[in-house]
Amino acid sequence: MALTLRELAGQGPLGLRVLAGEPALDREIAWVHPTELADPTAFLDGGELLLTTGLTIEGEPAADYVGRLVAAGVTGVGFGTGLSHDEVPPALVGAAATAGLPLLEVPRQTPFIAITKAVSAAVAADEYAALVRTGKGQQELTRAALGRRGPGVLVRRLARLVDAWVLLLDPAGAVREAAPGSARSAGPALGAELAAVRAGSRVVTVHGDEVLLQALGTRGRGFLAVGGRLGPAERHIVTTAAALLSLSLERDRAHGRTLRGLRTGLAGLLLAGQAELALATIEPVFGAVPAPPWSVVVLAGGARARAAAVEALETEFERAFFAEYGAAVLVLADGRGGARAAELPSRIAGLHAGVAPSTTDPTVGYRQAEQAAEAARAARKPVVRFAEHAAGGLLGLLDPAAARAFADEALAPLRRHDETGRGQLVTSLRCWLEHNGHWDLAASRLGVHRHTLRNRMAKVERLTGRDLDAPGTRAELWLALQAHPS
Repeated sequence: MALTLRELAGQGPLGLRVLAGEPALDREIAWVHPTELADPTAFLDGGELLLTTGLTIEGEPAADYVGRLVAAGVTGVGFGTGLSHDEVPPALVGAAATAGLPLLEVPRQTPFIAITKAVSAAVAADEYAALVRTGKGQQELTRAALGRRGPGVLVRRLARLVDAWVLLLDPAGAVREAAPGSARSAGPALGAELAAVRAGSRVVTVHGDEVLLQALGTRGRGFLAVGGRLGPAERHIVTTAAALLSLSLERDRAHGRTLRGLRTGLAGLLLAGQAELALATIEPVFGAVPAPPWSVVVLAGGARARAAAVEALETEFERAFFAEYGAAVLVLADGRGGARAAELPSRIAGLHAGVAPSTTDPTVGYRQAEQAAEAARAARKPVVRFAEHAAGGLLGLLDPAAARAFADEALAPLRRHDETGRGQLVTSLRCWLEHNGHWDLAASRLGVHRHTLRNRMAKVERLTGRDLDAPGTRAELWLALQAHPS
């Protein structure tokens, strides 16, 4: 912490006396600048304690002199008495008080060099303390990064070292780690600022806090956000943390890519009938898999949904084996683990689960779970169990995509007709088939006259080119309506 005017004035041997600006004495002193120029502003950076004996300020309004110093960002003025002035001019004291500029009287026996030495020693001590703090912080962060507990430890350590809240964001701006946990609420507000920080860093204001945003890595690995007042030492520590996180994320990315490839290969062995060899490899690398019978779950969805499922499985599942296999995720667990895996679609948009009955044969389980997952995706359901899927009869045994293509072709003429607003052929056909071709019952259910219904069915025959009296035609159209109900 830099030396303040209050601390300097409190050093008894210097004999300084505060004449004006007492409320502003907690300003920090960046440096000391002795000068007798009437306008020294061209030689100031701001934050200086200006020392003068007032040789050149006679003859001009004190308010003008003080105004120039305030505009230049001077921290305060030390006025030496006993040389050109026996006392500090009252006009200068009044102007300084009005402007809120601290004014200190420096007695004749206190040389200006003594004040310069006191400030210089404080600045040097502050810089040394910052250097030591930076070094210790960097060592502590490096030790945390070398551990195997993930980036969360490094984020929490950084928050403590710089006394600020810290967020680790993924490339899309989602919060991966937060310290403290309540800092997560700042994540959404940072989204609009991230586009401008694809490389390097910038400072923004969020919820009244000054936030340093730092891009991680050279390939968009994510972002580090630090909210709070940061001095030079803290900024050096943040820079170190950003470099370590960039290396950690790159390492984790490469390591994760290798493990995903290994998981996929082992899943291939399992499903190729080499379960004994696969399980013998899985246990020492990924941990023990529950003993059979297994609950097999297949999670189907887009690449983003599957990636989210894998991340959840990595963090929440201990005794289970999972792998991305094709366009799905295979999970091999006990009954309880299978039930938890089947709950993931309720949390992850675009994900659908298929669940096979408990089995000792992962190949059979995977085939059944895969069929159930495809049925779940086709029906837009989060979860379908194979028993439920198989109970659907003939339709459940057909490939969902093939069944839908057949339905689209068979019903297309009727749907085009209905879209023109000239009738309700699809609804009428479904109702008529549900009532086994009974004209009066179906017409009553539709709320139309039976002759109207007969006319509609005649149009169905004409548009589809099919004979509704043929049992095969009725079966095909009924199957089409079930495969594509909307």
